[in-house]
Amino acid sequence: MSEYQIINIGLLATPQGSSALSGEPQGKIRLIKNAAIGVKNGKITYVGEMEDAARASNVIDAAGRLVTPGLVDAHTHLVFGGFRQHELGLKLAGASYLEILQSGGGILSTVEATRAASYDELYTKGAAFLDEMLNHGTTTVEIKSGYGLDLETELKQLRVINDLAKSYNVVPTFLGAHAVPTDFSKSPDSFVDLVVNEMLPVVASQKLAKYCDIFCEKSVFNIGQSRRVLKAAKALGLGVKIHADEIVSMGGAGLAAELGAVSADHLLESGDEDLAAMAQAGTIAVLLPATSFYLNKGYARARDMINKNVPVAVASDFNPGSSPSYNMQFVLNLACLKLRLTPAEALTAATLNAAAAIGLADTKGSLEVGKDADIAVWDCPDLNFLFYRYGNNQAYKIFAQGDDSQRSTPLN
Repeated sequence: MSEYQIINIGLLATPQGSSALSGEPQGKIRLIKNAAIGVKNGKITYVGEMEDAARASNVIDAAGRLVTPGLVDAHTHLVFGGFRQHELGLKLAGASYLEILQSGGGILSTVEATRAASYDELYTKGAAFLDEMLNHGTTTVEIKSGYGLDLETELKQLRVINDLAKSYNVVPTFLGAHAVPTDFSKSPDSFVDLVVNEMLPVVASQKLAKYCDIFCEKSVFNIGQSRRVLKAAKALGLGVKIHADEIVSMGGAGLAAELGAVSADHLLESGDEDLAAMAQAGTIAVLLPATSFYLNKGYARARDMINKNVPVAVASDFNPGSSPSYNMQFVLNLACLKLRLTPAEALTAATLNAAAAIGLADTKGSLEVGKDADIAVWDCPDLNFLFYRYGNNQAYKIFAQGDDSQRSTPLN
């Protein structure tokens, strides 16, 4: 159907606007009982009370269920070869993330598998992930490269991501500086030279990425190396992001603010001055609580960030090592239970603020006239129920740019 209405919405819950919300406004969402939504050609034409909606010939009955914007996952690494289930025993024995990486495991293990995987293998695997994410209510996904660490494989990943974007709502990010490959272990600056002088120009000229990211962390890339890569990316017209302060406070959040990065991600160890700088710069904090859960680490100071007027988003960080889950419903549970966000703040974090973190807040992340019809109907009686239950799929019917992409049988 190119034109239809969703009627009998028990509660419609949505943030509003076309930019990230911070501070108190992050928790101010629009709530409409007995609501309806009009859709035409993939765009929203009406949002409001059902009694005020024009009559339509094609209707979908929400039967009193909760409706929100489709979820936006603003940080994933879902195009990769292999899995890393063999590392579970190492983690249980007490090996840290950096210890596994430094022994040739972790990211470097996935690099080997991704280099060996064909384009078709990576595409088929990525499409299956995206189908299941859509089944769980995620309608827009950012995907990073970073499991090549050489030009050929990075380009292979990015081409897979761009081809996936022809069928799914996907934003590509170049993460060539995800780790120092084994053959550059004694000269990481030489690898930075490779990223800046060879990889970035090709990625930019072929328009394969919207953003450039880097893993700024102890034993990976330092502040100086990170600044160099991100400044080179900006000069080539790419937006910039940064993995910052996940394990050690290195000033990555402050660098993000300095460079006007759209987001700084992880931020478990970021200091107050750097968070204040992010607030001033408007840099979005993309928090990844499922990674903290899986690594059995502490959680980012989301409440402090909101109090400091830093816009907060949440994402899955789906990857084969530190967060092998793409279930954004579980991320929402953790956002409330571990980050201590209110349900309204968490909804904004997983919709409008997440959309802003990948440059799409003007078209996605809220249910407003003129925006894309990315709509989630949940088998929930109210907003709290979505955050209260965990471990089951509460998605009832999902629409991505107007298309019905979800089974319509009750799941609870």
